[in-house]
Amino acid sequence: MQISGDLRKMESRLADGLVEYALPVGAERLELQTLIGAELSLSFVGDIHCIACGRTTKKSYSQGHCYPCSQRLAACDICIVRPEKCHYAAGTCREPQWGEEHCMQHHYVYLSNTSGLKVGITRAPQIPTRWIDQGAAQALPIFRVQTRLQAGLLEVAFKQHVADRTDWRAMLKGEPEPMELPARRDELLAAAAGELAAISEQLGEGAVEALPEAQVTELSYPVEQYPTKIKSHNLDKEPQLAGRLMGIKGQYLIFDSAVINIRKYAGYQVTVEA
Repeated sequence: MQISGDLRKMESRLADGLVEYALPVGAERLELQTLIGAELSLSFVGDIHCIACGRTTKKSYSQGHCYPCSQRLAACDICIVRPEKCHYAAGTCREPQWGEEHCMQHHYVYLSNTSGLKVGITRAPQIPTRWIDQGAAQALPIFRVQTRLQAGLLEVAFKQHVADRTDWRAMLKGEPEPMELPARRDELLAAAAGELAAISEQLGEGAVEALPEAQVTELSYPVEQYPTKIKSHNLDKEPQLAGRLMGIKGQYLIFDSAVINIRKYAGYQVTVEA
């Protein structure tokens, strides 16, 4: 089987607790579940095309964009990685309509167990995709708010007490120890009580909705064997990666020789052979 085209981030779905993946290449999608343990090659064979406008670019910015789009699009603004800096209300959003559709919507603040305990935020339609992309083994929503900015303010308060990033190398070395996320949530709420009270007062009554009855989502990934040593493959330096596909976790393909972050190479023209 051989397919060619522009690469996109892996699509995922959660079926009875098991994450299933498909790799979009051009107009085709390669179902990856049956390929665990099989030989697979991924080759960068041509240009890089911006995932927004389609133009050819020598370098990819903001996970698949050309430089002009990275400077123009709201999806590439600093507030995407720092949601507490959302400036929609100030009237300076790069694309107000995009902001309405993506930022001025209900968001969830959650705890997850990836390489350890972390706090994060996501829109409702991105559950459980956001958790899968981060390689979370467990996840628990703790607050529901009305906008991305509000979620970002809560995340800032929490990350004084818990990490807000995943150690991707640790995440790819195996499954984390299971956690009692409701208990960890209660500990965190107590530790951040002062900050949470100040934010609730700032945002007004009803803006922050606690979710004490939320359930923990458990996620299992299709991994035959985790690597003992992490070597990250760079398609810009080595255009071909070939070997046995040992597993998939987050947005990473785990080969017997290296791991590769597929999302990093969105827009790359590749050939995939299985």
